[in-house]
Amino acid sequence: MGEPRYVLAIDQGTTSTRAILFDRAGAPVGSARQEHTQHFPRDGWVEHDADEIWRSVLDVVRGALDRAGASAADVAAIGIANQRETTVVWDRASGEPVHRAIVWQDRRTAPLCARLTNDGHGEVIRQRTGLIVDPYFSATKIAWLLDNVGGARERATRGELAFGTIDSFLLWRLTGGRCHATDATNASRTMLFDIHRQDWDDDLLDLFGVPRAVLPEVRDSSADFGATEPSLFGAAIPITGVAGDQQAAAFGQACFEPGLIKSTYGTGCFALLNTGETALASRNRLLTTVAYRLDGKPAYALEGSIFVAGAAVKWLRDKLALIDRADETEALAAAAADSSGVYLVPAFVGLGAPYWDAGARGALVGMTLDTGRAEIVRAALESVAYQTRDLIEAMAADGAAPPVTLRVDGGMAVNDWAMQFLADIIDTPVERPAVTETTASGAAFLAGLHTGFYPSLEAIAAMWSCERRFTPAMSAETRDARYAGWREAVARVLTR
Repeated sequence: MGEPRYVLAIDQGTTSTRAILFDRAGAPVGSARQEHTQHFPRDGWVEHDADEIWRSVLDVVRGALDRAGASAADVAAIGIANQRETTVVWDRASGEPVHRAIVWQDRRTAPLCARLTNDGHGEVIRQRTGLIVDPYFSATKIAWLLDNVGGARERATRGELAFGTIDSFLLWRLTGGRCHATDATNASRTMLFDIHRQDWDDDLLDLFGVPRAVLPEVRDSSADFGATEPSLFGAAIPITGVAGDQQAAAFGQACFEPGLIKSTYGTGCFALLNTGETALASRNRLLTTVAYRLDGKPAYALEGSIFVAGAAVKWLRDKLALIDRADETEALAAAAADSSGVYLVPAFVGLGAPYWDAGARGALVGMTLDTGRAEIVRAALESVAYQTRDLIEAMAADGAAPPVTLRVDGGMAVNDWAMQFLADIIDTPVERPAVTETTASGAAFLAGLHTGFYPSLEAIAAMWSCERRFTPAMSAETRDARYAGWREAVARVLTR
């Protein structure tokens, strides 16, 4: 039997699950994708069926293997990237979730977060975790599940329940319950993990009422996470890489040096700036997070999180029926009136960085009788660029040097009009890589790094290549006027 030819990445996202096989040159050779259901039981509540996600993982892994003409024996390792903060609590004996997963977008714990802030806990939480007190993160979601599912708190205290973000739940299922673990990037998004000591924080566990017994073990992002049950894919496959999706994307973009920045445009938009060994404390409501951890040593990042990017395009398609397919937006935006003055503030689930206003809601402002479908579609695409500028300006105010380039990825990155407008609004060249599935790439690189399939960070960095570079072409006067209009539109929806 020859050497394994591939590593396999599982990219478990907010709206879909994807599996991609990568070869030794970092090129994708086979993939499969499957959407899963979004549940909205109440205003501001967002849930997923963790069992449905599990079934989708099995389907796409098998599908990717089939399409590549490969078997489990051809796979050196599996890497997992996952939607971060989404919270699952399950029974250790049966492996069954006690409730639907509470998704990162969910806002049901906003009142609890407000109480924590009003009671003065915000600063110690920020100092230890690098995070803003917000429903976005896992801690208050765990507390809600333990307090609202009958008997859950008592069972958790007895050690009968397990908590995990989606990576941990998948690890548990893939390994037949032998591995209850996560990596440092996912742990850093729970609001329970001290990013400086690299350990769960007992004071925060007490504050949120989370028993230590439910928590997974925290490992490096490139590490031994066990192996899959042989019955799942025909043979056991080692699992050797785990990272939250945005950190995986930064890894896939080879952002290994301080100062390198990437922005992912998926359901939301997430900009990560590598700050190296320094956990830079933001004064402008950005997040300090773990970019990755290798050999026990964390690399840190400054992150801006935007809740709605591609989700706005999905809203145009599914709720307003203005488009049938996402790729129609490019031609419509180009056809829209260039100076329409229409702004969409997509605060459908509140606003993330740098505003952090859970009570804000979406607004479409500046419409006239001339406003039509094209202008509304264009405003949705423009909102992503404006929000990215919000993040970059906040990073600059925190002392970060202006980016030389912005590396982009995610579904919206294939839209040439949107990427050109982005370059224009942030006044920075935008680079789109040849492989845009960088979240999956990052998961594969982390897995391959542990096994030697990819020999080093330097070798991984050498695989990155630019497919297209978008250079700013808008005048400073126009750029600043349009951004000022955006800031005025945002001011209309802020509640604090």
